[in-house]
Amino acid sequence: MAKQKYICIHGHFYQPPRENAWLEVIELQESAAPFHDWNERINFECYATNAVARILDSNQKIVRILNNYSRISFNIGPTLMSWMENEDADTYKLIQEADKKSQKRFRGHGSAVAQAHSHLILPLANQNDKVTQVVWGIRDFEYRFGRKPEGMWLAETAANTESLEVLAAHGIKYTILAPRQAKAFRRINSHDWINVVNENIDTRRPYLCRLPSGNTIALFFYNGNVSQAVAFEGLLNSGKAFVNRIMGAFDHNSDEPQLVHLATDGESYGHHHRLGEMALADCLHRIENETDAKITNYGEYLELFPPQYEAQIHENSSWSCVHGVERWRSNCGCNAGGGYGRWHQEWRGPLRYALNWLRDQLIPVFEEQARQYVKDPWAVRNDYISVLLDRSEENIDAFIEQHAKRELSETERVHLLRLLEMQRNAILMYTSCGWFFDEISGIETGQILQYACRAVHYAKQVADLDLEDEFIFRLSQAPSNLSQYENGGGVYEKNVKPAHVDLTRVGMHYAASSLFEEYPDRLEFFNYIATSEFFDRIESGIQMLAFGRTIVRSKITHSEKHFSFAVLYLGQLNIIGNISLDMEASVFDEMYQKAKAAFQSMDLATVINAFQQYFGPDKFTIGQLFKEEKQRIINIIMARRLESVDSSLRKIYTDNYALMSGLLATGIAIPEVFMNAVQYVLNSDLKKFFLGDSLKINELNSILDKVQKWGVSVTDENAFKLAASERIYSEIKTAAHVGIPLSRVQGLNEILSILNAMKIRPNVWKSQTLYFNLLKEYESGERSYLSSEWEKEFLRLGNLLDVKTK
Repeated sequence: MAKQKYICIHGHFYQPPRENAWLEVIELQESAAPFHDWNERINFECYATNAVARILDSNQKIVRILNNYSRISFNIGPTLMSWMENEDADTYKLIQEADKKSQKRFRGHGSAVAQAHSHLILPLANQNDKVTQVVWGIRDFEYRFGRKPEGMWLAETAANTESLEVLAAHGIKYTILAPRQAKAFRRINSHDWINVVNENIDTRRPYLCRLPSGNTIALFFYNGNVSQAVAFEGLLNSGKAFVNRIMGAFDHNSDEPQLVHLATDGESYGHHHRLGEMALADCLHRIENETDAKITNYGEYLELFPPQYEAQIHENSSWSCVHGVERWRSNCGCNAGGGYGRWHQEWRGPLRYALNWLRDQLIPVFEEQARQYVKDPWAVRNDYISVLLDRSEENIDAFIEQHAKRELSETERVHLLRLLEMQRNAILMYTSCGWFFDEISGIETGQILQYACRAVHYAKQVADLDLEDEFIFRLSQAPSNLSQYENGGGVYEKNVKPAHVDLTRVGMHYAASSLFEEYPDRLEFFNYIATSEFFDRIESGIQMLAFGRTIVRSKITHSEKHFSFAVLYLGQLNIIGNISLDMEASVFDEMYQKAKAAFQSMDLATVINAFQQYFGPDKFTIGQLFKEEKQRIINIIMARRLESVDSSLRKIYTDNYALMSGLLATGIAIPEVFMNAVQYVLNSDLKKFFLGDSLKINELNSILDKVQKWGVSVTDENAFKLAASERIYSEIKTAAHVGIPLSRVQGLNEILSILNAMKIRPNVWKSQTLYFNLLKEYESGERSYLSSEWEKEFLRLGNLLDVKTK
């Protein structure tokens, strides 16, 4: 009898929310350089590469491209999928396609698994939040994959009976847990339970969990040893070793069906472990071609082999805290090693107590006020996911029409949306990452406190209920490890409140940036729409003066404000602006005429006095702008300055080139000021070459000859590699769409040869994938080579990209 061996590798792909809680966009994260932010960086290293993972032959040449998602079980957090939908549509579509392909491969069962929406620790959530998290997770999944989910991943696999009841009540068939979460098991219809000791449950079979309601759910307890080896023992250094370790987990003497399955952080495959996605692809390929095991997913395995055993779980247990779920409410000892192991986490309990207090203050406000407009506030909150997935005016209108008791006025509509946003933020403030790490001032905890802050401000708007002082007092009971904060109250005051954005601050941003941008009459930026009624900008040398009357509307709550502004740019970073929310049009016109006349006469004192006379003493400066936009404006200002700096450094370089050459020839040290100019000019020229349109190899060779001559290093090698890889990809993409001449292909080959000679290896996986697919089209006859010489150079390009060609 053939052995019935099955393998399933599950990847939990997730990123915590990183968006500014008010702008709903991720601002620049310098630590992720040369990428804009960590989502972008990890996507490049992991999420995208797993959709096009390369398999190599014995000569280290690419012979196959595999979409790993089509052969593994996976869940991708809704916040990450939402980001990917907007920022990397190609990978997003490949993941959707992978689920469709897996349905064909696995008897109609897709490999994508839903996730409880906002990564809350469900056992610590109240009942309403449990239900909303499951409903939102299901609805988000249906929106992205076009089918109902069979399974659901729980944040940190944290589970209790109540959470499983909610899953089962909403049609979820299975979830995945850690072996230490199993309490006892027995064969179905057997009488005696067998207690699990030291994780001695057989993870190679599914278990039925009978719930008090009469519902059931299947539980898969993953193989802890092999899963740990993926994360911490270097198992991804070799696809062959990965296969061997998995195969070693079977009972080779058993004739019963067996499922060896792992649960792993998806980021292991490419981010935590460089090229881990290739090890995974190689492993999957070897399983299919070199073993007697079959790759499956949980849905297919449940159909083939329904549970013959049942299990009980330890209440309030998880995969990432040996103490259950204490990591998210106490100083249990689980930490990430911050502060060289000296930091405590005494702040975790008081933080949760403070948030629970805030949540409980908001519940009656929501229930009482929402009930004025809708029949069932909690059902409306559950359905609010439809708005989160589509914030178009038409969809919001349909949502309100569906749930409202009567036709609502515009003011009432805004009020209802604010109530729902208050609740959304009251959920997001429980995102598990806020407790996972070691210090309350960490960015993850700061993120959830931003959501709390926003919920506090919505409470003030909808009910004139001021909760902030009491909330800060409660946060002050959460001690920080850092003296500059003292406690959670200090973190809130110093890190969270300054990030607060309202429509007035949006108006300040719009006013200041209008000095440097040609804005249309209607502009959408972040979560706002600005409609200009009047705008004028006057320039005098480097100084500028701008006036405007504009309406800013929130795309989230549809609230809007009308504001008037005047802003003066004096050069450098000196911006002085004023804004008013109640200035009459006639008063604005009077101010405009007076300040404009004074500016045209270069009477800046009168301009500033006019600002103060009509707007009052409160002013704003560049420091009050949003981080991302502030940086962009500073870059615009600096670009003008850098042109003269560039010119000066190039003049030093060219004027002293012969002198420096003479010094070099005689072995005399070249002055540092000269070498700084050399370093700048040659690095700048290298960057311009890869960012420009030309692929003139003589230009690149000339630059590199000088780099070698002067012994100059690449100052930002990571940024340089990224620029080079993107340019190579762009050229191949052009070849795929419209074709490129022979000289262009030859130029690409020379560039790659030169980079190899320099021992600079840009990450060209995107180019390799595109080339591999192009090559298959040429080999199949779908495309025709332009000439024999073009074919020769194209195949040479493949060799340089480490793709196997004929």
